[in-house]
Amino acid sequence: MIYNTYQPHPELEPLVSCYWTLEVPAAEDAQRQRIIPDGTIEIAFILADDIKRFTSGDEFILQPRAMVLGQTMDPFYIEPVGAVETFAIRFYPYGFANLVTVPLSELANKETPLSVLFGEEDSKDLERKIIQASGVNDRIRIIESFLRGRLNEPSAVDTIVKRTLDILLRSKGSTPINAILKDDPSKRRQLERKFAKTIGISPKQLGRVIRLQAALTMLLNEEDDNLASIAYRNEYYDQAHFNKDFKDFTGISPRQFLNDESMSLSALFYR
Repeated sequence: MIYNTYQPHPELEPLVSCYWTLEVPAAEDAQRQRIIPDGTIEIAFILADDIKRFTSGDEFILQPRAMVLGQTMDPFYIEPVGAVETFAIRFYPYGFANLVTVPLSELANKETPLSVLFGEEDSKDLERKIIQASGVNDRIRIIESFLRGRLNEPSAVDTIVKRTLDILLRSKGSTPINAILKDDPSKRRQLERKFAKTIGISPKQLGRVIRLQAALTMLLNEEDDNLASIAYRNEYYDQAHFNKDFKDFTGISPRQFLNDESMSLSALFYR
């Protein structure tokens, strides 16, 4: 697997985390890969062969070749039918809301064809340009022109949402939502509604994903090989709490994760 990331133009840095590319040669014994939640929304273009997305057991759909990957809370499996070449845009949790008017909760836990959100004609034109581009730098130029043309007013992300996100990111997901809102129930209900519209999942769910990201990064980068220590450093109640959250989002335990070939792609992304 060849995975590379690229930084956006400064104008788009508040919204776009990075652009990334993935290339994998075709293999007769292609391994299913388990994709785990990362708290982001992505636009992805499949430029080589199709990719299966398993819905249950051996049942699958083919992913759209130009799509938006919404927020996810459950792991799922994908498997290429041949060679892989992907170009994608990874948005910060609040970034994608500046481009569309639909509530982002409608995009959660699924892939949505680009045409559903941006119209058939504009989406086909963008996909054609991305396919015909001379390389990754050309693709970045094309997508940045498209994104600039679609930007809504910055007020699309409410102050209360931005403040909550900033605190969750700074604390790596460990700050309780009640602590952020000073335990005001009316503010919590308002925040839940705003998160559903502009983030796609609840503030508590996003906090759990961000905290898992921090623990996963620590585990993958071998910063600490003691699970109890990782749990403590990421402010889980105890190791049992860490193990439960880990299994909720990945489907397996932290120890199994390190030796599971189906996690190699997710491990690559998190590193």
